[in-house]
Amino acid sequence: MQPGGRPWPGPTRDLLPYDGRVPGDSHERDVDGAISIEEIEDAVVDGDSPLPPHRGTARAALSHRTFRIVFLGAFASNIGTWMQNVVLGAYAYDLTHSATFVGIIIFAQLGPTLFLPMVGGLLADKVDRRRFLILLSLEQLVFSLGVALVVLSPHPSKVLLVVMVLMVGAGSAMFGPTYSAILPGLVGKEDLPGAISLNSAQMNASRVIGPVIGGVLYSLVGPAWIFAGNAATYLFVVAALLMVTLPAVPQPPTQASRWRQLTAGITVARQDKVVGRCLVTVFLFSLLALAFIGQMPVVAAHNLGIDLSKSADYGILYACFGMGALTGAISIGTVFAATSKPLLVRVCLVGYSLSLCAFALQRSPIPADVNVAVTGAFYFAFITSLNTTLQARVDESVRGRVMALWMMGFGGTVGVGNLLIGPVVAAVGITNVLLFGAGVALLLAWYADVRPPEVQVVLGAELVQ
Repeated sequence: MQPGGRPWPGPTRDLLPYDGRVPGDSHERDVDGAISIEEIEDAVVDGDSPLPPHRGTARAALSHRTFRIVFLGAFASNIGTWMQNVVLGAYAYDLTHSATFVGIIIFAQLGPTLFLPMVGGLLADKVDRRRFLILLSLEQLVFSLGVALVVLSPHPSKVLLVVMVLMVGAGSAMFGPTYSAILPGLVGKEDLPGAISLNSAQMNASRVIGPVIGGVLYSLVGPAWIFAGNAATYLFVVAALLMVTLPAVPQPPTQASRWRQLTAGITVARQDKVVGRCLVTVFLFSLLALAFIGQMPVVAAHNLGIDLSKSADYGILYACFGMGALTGAISIGTVFAATSKPLLVRVCLVGYSLSLCAFALQRSPIPADVNVAVTGAFYFAFITSLNTTLQARVDESVRGRVMALWMMGFGGTVGVGNLLIGPVVAAVGITNVLLFGAGVALLLAWYADVRPPEVQVVLGAELVQ
C-alpha cells in the first residue's frame, strides 16, 4: 500500500476500467497506463514511512463497532471449533491407532477447502454476505451435532464419522473466503492490517482456549459432549451477524462468462506477481511444511510418550502451540505494525524452519511445549504478514475469489498433505517428516520475495549505480 491507503498500481487494478489515474493521486499516466519514474521514486521513499500510529494497528481496528461485534462472535465460535479439532484427531487415533486414519479425518475436515472456496468466493462477491455467512454457520452447527451422535455409539461407524466431518469441512470451506472478504468493509483499507492481525489473533487465542477445554473434558465427559458443545458455539457468530449491517458488495458491470467470473481470482494471480507469489508460497508451505499440526497426536504419542485419552499433556501441547501462534499473529498489528510485511515473511520462514527442526528432536513434553510455542509464533507471524501483503493488492470486486484461493492454500492443502503423509509417517517416522517440512520452509524463505515489483525495480537500479 502507498501512504494514505492507496493500493500500488499494478495488473490487479487493470482488471476494471479506470480513467488513467490512481484514485487520490495527482500524477498523470501515459495512455497505456505506464507509471512515471517520479511515481516510483515517491512510492519507494514514502512507502517505507510508517502509517500514523493510530492507523493500521489492532487498536484502530477495534475502534470500529461492527468489526468488534463480528470479531467477538467469530472468536467464541472458533473456541468451539478448536475444542472439536483437537479432540477429533485424538479420538480418531484412539479409535484406530492409525496415523493413516488420522490423516483421513484431517482430509475430511480440510479437503473441501481444495474445491469449495472458489464457489464460496464467487458467491461472496455476488450475494448478501451476511445471510450467506449465517446459512453456512447453521450448516456447520447441524453436522457438528451429527459428529456427536456418531461417536455416542459404542461401535461408531468410521465411514459415517468421515462423512459428517466432511460436511462440517464443506461449510467451513465456503465460510472462510466470505469472512475474509468482509474484513476491509468492516474497518476500511487503512486499518486492514490491524484487522487481519486481530483476526489471526482470535483464531489462535481459540487454539489456546479450545484445546485446553477439549483436552480436559475429553478425559472427563468423552468426545460426544465436546462435539455437541462445538455445535452450540456457532450460535455466537450467528447472533453477531444478526446484530450488524455489512457493506453492500460492489457489482461492476461485466459481460464475462460464468467460468471467467468463477476463475477471476486465478486471472488476478497470473497478472499480479505479488498475488501469485503469495498464493504459491501458502500452497507449498501448507502442503509440505505443516504435517505436524494434523499429526500432532502422533507426535505426542510417539515422540513425547503422552497418553492421549488419560493425560492433559496433549491439550497443553496444543494450547502452547496456540499461545505461540497468538503471540505471532498479534505482534504483526502491534510491535511490527510499521515493519515491512514482505521482510517479515522471509524472516519468519527462516525462524519457523529452525524451530520446527528443534521440535522434531524433542523427546519430553515440557521442552516440547516451549518449542512448539516458538514454532507457532513464527508460523502465524509469517501467515499474517503474507495475508496482509496479499490483501493490500486486491481489488474489492474480486476479493472474495482471490481469498478463496488463499483459503484453498491455507487450509485445503493441509488436508491433502496429511492424507499423503499418513503412510509416509508409518514408513519413515514422524521425526523425518517434520525435518523435511523444516527444509521446505527454508527453501520458501528464498522464494517468497513478495515486495511490490515497482519497489524491486527501483531498489535494483539503486544497487547498480
